[in-house]
Amino acid sequence: LKPSVLSAFALSPCQRLRAAAAMINARKKILKEKGAAPTDLEEEVAKALFDIEVTPSSDIKADVRDICISSAQEVEAKNRSAIVIHFPYRVWKTVRKIHGRLIRELEKK
Repeated sequence: LKPSVLSAFALSPCQRLRAAAAMINARKKILKEKGAAPTDLEEEVAKALFDIEVTPSSDIKADVRDICISSAQEVEAKNRSAIVIHFPYRVWKTVRKIHGRLIRELEKK
């Protein structure tokens, strides 16, 4: 996942409204215990999942609609960085079914 930085001055009011709406919808992709706030990385992963879900050309958009995450963390391994995403058990069957395609889509983001 590449960090994206949006300048508030470069966006029109409609674009800012759409970006805020997308962020609210992306927050629905994160399941945390009550009172626990999602990290920036978890929000970024949730936004990437939401982007895959709303992309018209995505072949896994129907399956991604049911997926949510419980946590995400960045791990350093052999001078490389990897993101480990934890899914709730109830969605694991769907994740396992689309695992390869989901990884390819997330790597694009």
